Amino acid sequence: MTPTVQTFFDPATSTATHLVSDPTTKTAAVIDPVLDYEPKAGRLSMTSADALLAAIKAQGLALAYVLETHAHADHLSAADYLRRKTGARVAIGADIVAVQAAFIPVFEADDLAADGGAFDRLLREGDTLPLGDLTIGVLHTPGHTPADVTYLIGDAAFIGDTLFMPDYGTARTDFPGGDAATLYRSIQKILALPAETRVFVGHDYLPPTREDNRWETTVARQRSENIHIKNGVTKAAFVAMRDARDATLSAPTLILPSLQVNIRGGRLPEPSKTGRVFLKLPLTME
Repeated sequence: MTPTVQTFFDPATSTATHLVSDPTTKTAAVIDPVLDYEPKAGRLSMTSADALLAAIKAQGLALAYVLETHAHADHLSAADYLRRKTGARVAIGADIVAVQAAFIPVFEADDLAADGGAFDRLLREGDTLPLGDLTIGVLHTPGHTPADVTYLIGDAAFIGDTLFMPDYGTARTDFPGGDAATLYRSIQKILALPAETRVFVGHDYLPPTREDNRWETTVARQRSENIHIKNGVTKAAFVAMRDARDATLSAPTLILPSLQVNIRGGRLPEPSKTGRVFLKLPLTME
């Protein structure tokens, strides 16, 4: 069965948010929603999330789930905002607890326990969720982070940051708990899906050879064209490439604000006594 997929692209963070719905029952899920955050001014807005809500209303959809592919390091999640507005349940991979355990001490997030309780559902490989007459399946695809999952809905796979468009490659693996060999094994799960499976990526960073943003491809194209891991690339070659490439990468611009919000399921830290909300900026002293 084929779900209806509508994608909202955020150029500020190169993030693709997918609105997925069952055309028969109009039941919907949102995958990887974005809060708009301007770091220089510390300004937060819900413009992108409100555009999602407007589309959901205009199409007569009922939002059942907000699905996170992982705890993002490049944008703040609108999951909690959508949950509060619609009553939708927020789901993420069960290994989010390892990510929380790694970053709670970094931010001294004393209001948060590393138990996944900020989310409504913790998902493991083989778990399913109903989406009207469709079913959401779960593949555990770690390597970028320990908690990454791929969502399988009808003929479509929503893979987050595990793979990008074929002309851009694969995810970095130098975050805590990341591992290039693990990512290689996870990608093999995706590439083992039927060749005609539609693949929706979580980001599109433009390579020099392309001017238009894209977020949909197929398993067949990933197998034959992905510049990092197409057919014939061995695990050893992939790990060597990925480790060398990761050593040249700087941290994402929004990693510090993003993670302290996203390990909370998109919930902001508790307001101060004056009602203001603060994000922490831990310093590394050298």
